Amino acid sequence: MVSAGDFKNGLTFDMDGSVYQIIEFQHVKPGKGAAFVRTKIKNVISGAVVEKTFNPTEKFPTAYIERREMEYSYQDGDLYYFMDSETYELVPIDSKHLGDSFRFVKENMTVKVLSYKGVIFGIEPPFFVELQVTQTDPGFRGNTATNTTKPAVLETGAEIRVPLFIEQGDMIRIDTRTGEYMERA
Repeated sequence: MVSAGDFKNGLTFDMDGSVYQIIEFQHVKPGKGAAFVRTKIKNVISGAVVEKTFNPTEKFPTAYIERREMEYSYQDGDLYYFMDSETYELVPIDSKHLGDSFRFVKENMTVKVLSYKGVIFGIEPPFFVELQVTQTDPGFRGNTATNTTKPAVLETGAEIRVPLFIEQGDMIRIDTRTGEYMERA
């Protein structure tokens, strides 16, 4: 059990039959009245974000989310198959559970598959991945003083904004949490 007074960012708990994760929290002690905890919580199954206030003495059962390392194997229609590295079993996951960051995952890449009580609800790719630029406009020499960017298509099919000096065929590092270009690899 975890009390609302002990909330921390990233903590997961069970409330009303759903699993929530703390995104932001703030302990508030007004001059008059009782203290309370103002939070922004995310339903980890549906992805909905809600702002809610709690009494610091409220208690909730802790939800343990299982994170298993699996290797992305292949896609068949709306199903994506992941291989468990311990049992070599192929696990199909529907495309609606993959999330936006999956666009940076290529075949044979290891990801963390998230589940709660055996129900898979998402994946967590590595924070940083190196991908090749397959299509972009030609760059211009000497145009690095400004922070101008151009669109680029990566080997996974994802489209991001990159600096003007990046050319087709370059390997670049991307932050999968924000989808932003980090540096040349």
